[in-house]
Amino acid sequence: MNLEMDLSLNETRLLGVLIEKEITTPEQYPLSLNALTNACNQKSNREPVMALDECTVQDVSDGLMAKSLMMQAAGGSRVVKLKHRFCNTEFSELQLTAQQLAILCLLFLRGPQSPGELRTRSNRLCDFSDVQEVEAVLASLQQFEKAPLVQKLERQSGKRDSRYVHLFSGEVGGGEAFASMAGSGSASASASNPGAVQCDTDTESHDERIELLELEMAEMADEIKQLKLLVEQLTS
Repeated sequence: MNLEMDLSLNETRLLGVLIEKEITTPEQYPLSLNALTNACNQKSNREPVMALDECTVQDVSDGLMAKSLMMQAAGGSRVVKLKHRFCNTEFSELQLTAQQLAILCLLFLRGPQSPGELRTRSNRLCDFSDVQEVEAVLASLQQFEKAPLVQKLERQSGKRDSRYVHLFSGEVGGGEAFASMAGSGSASASASNPGAVQCDTDTESHDERIELLELEMAEMADEIKQLKLLVEQLTS
């Protein structure tokens, strides 16, 4: 696995989304360009929040396909579907456990996080019994067989726990540098760049609109299920 690929914030956002949807809504995976764009721009479970347009997502997808990290799914659908080749596939040398993959997915989607934050946010991706188990998996990623996949950042002033960051965007000097990079990532989004080239979204197909609605309904159903389980735990 080449850790010197230096993935951009947009590239890790796309990969994180594809990994997330593959796990949480497998019936809706792979994703169309429209569904992928909307998932990248979710206001929940994303840091920073972006406003990427389909042209940008298509360009980033093309770049990831050139790096052999994404591919078009085979099938008879009239809509082109996209899937990742990042790990755990016949095309990738990188093989991860469910817990390792969940942590990298969260770091791709939300930037540096503490073990406690990772445990709280991972419930839809995998199971961790406690924070110590998260720390053990982070240690395994730090000592990965070929090269470290995550890095522990210096503890920020006023914070109790240190945060961790993935290393697929190169080495980082500290949390502040990463935060600055993440903050600048949304500046390339179409919402803050009115001069950007816009795609012709009027041609969005009926199939894509249906797929997006089905994806949103599946995610809502999953969230309701998780809430019910939480209520049962609290009342038992």
